Amino acid sequence: MAVLQTKHLTLSPCSPDDCTDFIALERDPEVMLFLNGGHAVDRDRADPNATFLMPSGTEPYVWTARRTGNGAFVGWFCLWPENDMLAELGYRLRRMDWGQGLASEGASALVDWGFETGGYDRIVATTMTVNQASRRVMEKIGMIYARTVPSDSPDAIPGKEHGEVWYELARSGWNDR
Repeated sequence: MAVLQTKHLTLSPCSPDDCTDFIALERDPEVMLFLNGGHAVDRDRADPNATFLMPSGTEPYVWTARRTGNGAFVGWFCLWPENDMLAELGYRLRRMDWGQGLASEGASALVDWGFETGGYDRIVATTMTVNQASRRVMEKIGMIYARTVPSDSPDAIPGKEHGEVWYELARSGWNDR
């Protein structure tokens, strides 16, 4: 994994030193709203079968995002391989960094890396249908809505009844943008 540089962010392979920042994200109910219904995660009691990633800093496909200017923690991005040709994009940012275009900036850099270096033919991302902010990030980076599926989350999440949306971007579509 390489260090990725954007206008405002430096994305570096995560390390155990990032775990405290990752845990702080998991303790913010607004950050966790569309992941588990807004419950702060207690890692000592966390469900080992949770449907969302709780990075510890040792994951090979997670990048820590920090502001380029001052090194302040922003969040994390991942490009998790499903197989040699397909990877799933994910991200989680601090609430104070929402609405500034940083999610799109970091996600776009990771998608570029995935096609240029990772060798993927297709990249997908999912979110709850009602998570308009995350859907907008996916659309801004060129991903196309593919389908809606029923939510299989055991958590009582507002909007769960509307399901989850899948977005995708094929290498050919990425080349065309």
